[in-house]
Amino acid sequence: MCSTPAHSPAESTHSSERCPLTRLARLELLFDHTRGPLVDLPRRLSEVYGPLRLRKSGSPAFVIANFATTLDGVTALLGPGRSSGGEITGFDPRDRILMGILRASADAVVVGAGTLRAVPRHIWSASHVYPKLAWEYDELRRRAGKPPVPLNVFVSSSGELDLRLPVFASGEAPVLIVTTTSGARKLGRAEDLPSVEVAPVQRSGRIPASAVLGAVRATGIRGLVLVEGGPHLMGDFFAEELLDELFLTLAPQVAGRTDPLGRPGLVAGRIFAPDHPRWGSLVGVRRGGSHLFLRWAFRRPVRSSVRRSTGRP
Repeated sequence: MCSTPAHSPAESTHSSERCPLTRLARLELLFDHTRGPLVDLPRRLSEVYGPLRLRKSGSPAFVIANFATTLDGVTALLGPGRSSGGEITGFDPRDRILMGILRASADAVVVGAGTLRAVPRHIWSASHVYPKLAWEYDELRRRAGKPPVPLNVFVSSSGELDLRLPVFASGEAPVLIVTTTSGARKLGRAEDLPSVEVAPVQRSGRIPASAVLGAVRATGIRGLVLVEGGPHLMGDFFAEELLDELFLTLAPQVAGRTDPLGRPGLVAGRIFAPDHPRWGSLVGVRRGGSHLFLRWAFRRPVRSSVRRSTGRP
């Protein structure tokens, strides 16, 4: 297996890209029951992933998530130098290429403040996760009529974010910070950053996933929303039944646990089973070596709706 930088979100540099794309075998399609129009993938992306269908978004927005996990359900090892998903996937390049495809297809990428703190130098664009295919990712967005970079959305009740980080200060990506009234006060300096918008959606407390989607919608975005974690944010989306699909890379390693809080799973801070389990339907399986690339669909109840946000408390 080629050694490459970590699964997103992670730090990546051009100098560490050592695996020629030509050495990557196409993912083997084992099962596909996905729906929607085919995504117009550029040739090199199609050579690795094959056909990709994504449902066209409407109202409410089409919401997907992307995670990687070990066989025993660990999504992050944590600890110094081990916060990225690359430690989970073994730095599998096909996993990172898929992450790039999903980012290049998305209109907004949503992450929690904890995820940002784990990879503070990152920007949530396709080229940052796999720079070698930057042209192909840009071409995918051009074909879809999307702007160069998806809206980077950060969820922070406290507003305790370092606005000196590249994602805020560089202007490379448009940014929306979804926060509370008190959090917005702490982010006062964001007014000096032309690419950053602050949306206080409530006075205090944990921000519902519906409020996050409402704030995204208030920017004018009606397209695909990609959630990249962390586990508490994923728990909120599952709790409110606002997730349509989950892309899950299953890596062939067993990580082990002594303290479950130290090695989180897909969801944290919520309990669903046995009273309110969240059942998914398997709609896609691909294989790359000993990695499985799974795709699950979740049915939203009719009663679910996205709370509108005005950008004011």
